[in-house]
Amino acid sequence: MGKTKHSGPMKLDTRLKPSLWVSPAPLGLGKVKPHHIWDTLKAVYDNRDNLPYAYRILTQGVCDGCALGVSGLRDRTLTGPHLCTTRLNVLRLNTMPAIEPRWLEDVSKLREMDSAELRKLGRIPYPMIRRKGENRFTRLTWDEALERIAAKIRSIDPKQLAMYWTARGITNEVYYTASKVARFLGTNNIDNASRICHSPSKTALKRSLGISASSCSYKDWIGTDVLVFWGSVAANNQPVSTKYMYAAKKAGTRIIVVNPYREPAMENYWIPSIPESALFGTKIVDDFVQVHIGGDIALMNGVMKYWFELEKDRPGSAIDRKYVHEHTTGYEELRKHAASLSWPALEKSSGLARQQIGEFAQTLASAQTGVFVWSMGLTQHRFGTDNVSQIANLAMLRGFIGRERCGLMPIRGHSGVQGAGEMGAEPMSLPGGGPIDEESRDRFGKLWGFPIPAWSGDIVGLSLENALLPEGHERRTRVFYTSGGNFLETMPKPEFIRSCLERMELRVHQDIILNTSTLADAREEVIVLPAMTRYEQPGGGTSTSTERMVYYSPEIEGPRIGEARAEWDILVDLAGRVKPEHKAKIAFRSVQHIREEIAEAVPYYDGIQHLSKAGDVFQWGGVWLCEDGISPTPDGKGRLLPIQLPELRKPEGHLYVTTRRGKQFNSMVYSRIDPFNAARRDDVLLHASDAGELGIAEGEAIVVYNRNGTMYGRAKFAEIKPGNVEVFWPEGNVLFPVGVYEPHAGIPEYNGAVIIEKAETFFAFKDTRYAERRIAELDIGTE
Repeated sequence: MGKTKHSGPMKLDTRLKPSLWVSPAPLGLGKVKPHHIWDTLKAVYDNRDNLPYAYRILTQGVCDGCALGVSGLRDRTLTGPHLCTTRLNVLRLNTMPAIEPRWLEDVSKLREMDSAELRKLGRIPYPMIRRKGENRFTRLTWDEALERIAAKIRSIDPKQLAMYWTARGITNEVYYTASKVARFLGTNNIDNASRICHSPSKTALKRSLGISASSCSYKDWIGTDVLVFWGSVAANNQPVSTKYMYAAKKAGTRIIVVNPYREPAMENYWIPSIPESALFGTKIVDDFVQVHIGGDIALMNGVMKYWFELEKDRPGSAIDRKYVHEHTTGYEELRKHAASLSWPALEKSSGLARQQIGEFAQTLASAQTGVFVWSMGLTQHRFGTDNVSQIANLAMLRGFIGRERCGLMPIRGHSGVQGAGEMGAEPMSLPGGGPIDEESRDRFGKLWGFPIPAWSGDIVGLSLENALLPEGHERRTRVFYTSGGNFLETMPKPEFIRSCLERMELRVHQDIILNTSTLADAREEVIVLPAMTRYEQPGGGTSTSTERMVYYSPEIEGPRIGEARAEWDILVDLAGRVKPEHKAKIAFRSVQHIREEIAEAVPYYDGIQHLSKAGDVFQWGGVWLCEDGISPTPDGKGRLLPIQLPELRKPEGHLYVTTRRGKQFNSMVYSRIDPFNAARRDDVLLHASDAGELGIAEGEAIVVYNRNGTMYGRAKFAEIKPGNVEVFWPEGNVLFPVGVYEPHAGIPEYNGAVIIEKAETFFAFKDTRYAERRIAELDIGTE
């Protein structure tokens, strides 16, 4: 895969272009917008006790924020410095002093704090334990902590052990070690953060094209004819990417966003590292295509139906017939499927008129090159894999694969997650991403020197739920080991998740800070282990960006916190204590030793063993995957797949609901006010016409509810598709069901239908069962 080598960074076009300005008023005066200068000054203030170290992290380390892959202040795409407020926000996690011991004496007081307040207390200083019934954390030595954990693991069936790995700072070396240790301990119950973000992307790309990552590079954004963002607010969640959008606009690219909400962050943005944009802002998006929540499959089926109809009279006018004939299978089945769908059905499901779908289809058909980008707006559905396969269908029909300024890009949310699956930290694959079949078990059994479990592991949602299984069940989760992660603020139905966490006998939280999940009780005990950040890890570490760049981040000189240890070292020590007779089979001497083994275990990561100093990088797979149209599938061809319209249940009196992000990094919220639309965290975004029908005024207190839960908030009018509402994540997670997972990739469902009423109407009945009666009257399902 990928013969072409990556060239150096492109020079940014800095000529002024007033037609792209948002306003001639400097610095966006009078506009609702992020305040980058203020945020930068705030970051300086927050890190005032450790400024030299903070500066070294920014200028020497690889960004531990999103997965765009900035090394120091530069990347491989554009010349010039790259810095965003997201990176500045998470910077303090690396420079904080240790938490004062007095806070650990009273857990009830800690529980009065939210995660933002807990985060500010400081770093975890040493191993700690809290036994059942205790209200304080007690200090342990490392030997005591690891021996207790090892003894418990030895006492249970390996199927009763589950592990979860997620953090912006976790390196490839740690993920690989975790994958190996899990199998050494006899379990396939290991998972990572992609299970709640991009697991459908990997699954869909694998079945459609035989790949499991972005097929292109960020450079392909610049100068492509069309750059389409599907359910992705990159300006908010990956703000450095706005610099690439700016360069694309300067090169004549047409940028389109497909989303229910006309996101202000994508319409206008002030890019701090570009003087022209920092002063006057940049109009980023040319067109918004506002679909219903869950309506993307219908829209894309409509686009293909339009193309096939064009092809009847003008062959080659919409479909790249040469590419399709030489490099795909399933064309005729897809054509028949599209023909079988009626326009009224497509219009109803998508929320768009036939003419609107046709205009979008014609724009794509007229483009000679195109890049499709997507995020959680497509993946966090019970049909997320089908959403992404539809995008692959469009790209293959237009031949937007394996060549310059073309490609498919699932844009990753944090810097560690791309490498997690590639290192095998998931239940259904080993390092390299292949299935856990007899061939791969045999290969890794020989490489590692111990047998690989043959049974199927559980995704993290099931591992959590398995804690509620009856005593004696072989799958009942009794020990849960998590690095990072806060399930109370990432999973649907938080109180149900709390019951799962508290039913586990032992929970181990390996982390740098406390969060609300750490404070949940356990049936026997909770053990907390202090971890190093990626910048503290001796010998440095690597992470993989969205575009498959593997960057080396060096160990950076600075203060070390308490007794924190490198995460891979903790794992190896623990595994050796569980099975001391086989300790030699799991031992690693250093991170360099780990990188050498990764290069052997994962052939396409050959090169990682040579990364040893700041700035070292290589791109696995080359610039483009599927180059020249050749897919890494058994027949070398991509698969065009007919995708059925999903059932979108919105009974009378209901609105579709989904989540969005504000000023936050994953579940870590950094402001109660969204800088792009001035919404508060409890605001519910809805269209004025929907509010009018409900008799709701802007700013009025409202109740949003369904069978899953109830959210109290205030109405905020927004340019969102009528019939749809958005709530902030994780505040709105109470509205989504437990136990509903996408069948192919296992991502939880984060969408549904809700009733909205005035708070005064809701509470006028003084009846706690009012919501349940209203739901039953209107016959809403759990979706």
